[in-house]
Amino acid sequence: MPDELLTQRLGDIGEETVVDHLIGLLPPDSTLVVGPGDDCAVVPLECGLWQLLKTDCLVEGIHFLPGTAPELVGRKAINRVISDIAAMGGHPHDALVTLAVDPDRSLGELDGWYRGMVGACEAVGCRIVGGETSRLPGRGAVISVAMTGLVSPAHCILRSGAAKGDLIAVTGRLGGSFGSSRHLSFTPRLGEARWLVENARPSAMMDLSDGLGSDLPRLARASGGGYRVELTSIPCHPGVSVEQAITEGEDYELLLTFPPAVFATLSGRWKAAFPDTAITAIGEITGETGEPLPRGWEHYRHE
Repeated sequence: MPDELLTQRLGDIGEETVVDHLIGLLPPDSTLVVGPGDDCAVVPLECGLWQLLKTDCLVEGIHFLPGTAPELVGRKAINRVISDIAAMGGHPHDALVTLAVDPDRSLGELDGWYRGMVGACEAVGCRIVGGETSRLPGRGAVISVAMTGLVSPAHCILRSGAAKGDLIAVTGRLGGSFGSSRHLSFTPRLGEARWLVENARPSAMMDLSDGLGSDLPRLARASGGGYRVELTSIPCHPGVSVEQAITEGEDYELLLTFPPAVFATLSGRWKAAFPDTAITAIGEITGETGEPLPRGWEHYRHE
């Protein structure tokens, strides 16, 4: 079967199979706290803290459209990575940025990307410490950000911690992000995640970037269980259908699970701390998945 898989086109097998195969090529490493497969890799430090490692990229035509305001593009490039670090309960620290662009691109556009990235870093107290530039053949642009973060072991939340009977919850509202400016202007849930790990520790947490229909199955699989979702409970942005909220992605909200007793204590304290951001229970972790959600965003997959 492995030999047959190597002959398959990426569009026929999809991103999940590609990633699983590539991770399988990596040798086991007992010195890692968490390796590939979560929002960030986690490496222990001698000082007693854990270091978070994350890389992400923005591709023109996929994550932003030609002609998009450059500072918004740069802001999104940094905030996507910060969102992953937030979902581990950590704080962002140092970033390296690689720009790969066509030679006909104006310096003014790159200047705008960097101004947006620097502003996003300054907003949360992290920094860009270096990077790389390269040429792309043809027209196009890729902005790749690699970032470190720090988290105390007591505050680090993984995808794999959910247990059967835990409630599934999301922050904010879902859907319609790419059709509006929200995918460019979102604020990572850094403060919200920090508050949760200190006041009402989730059993599992990840950021919603590929849509509930792709990300919830990943969390459930990492935790060795299934899920059940009440579709009518999913909080949607105005004018957005439940299916759009499940499949479209680019929300950058938190997807969380809680023991029911912990979630029951949340409501009043959460409203006091974050009056403009809801946290909504939408289902529960089960032994196995009964009715699967429609699939969210997945690179490579042919529809």
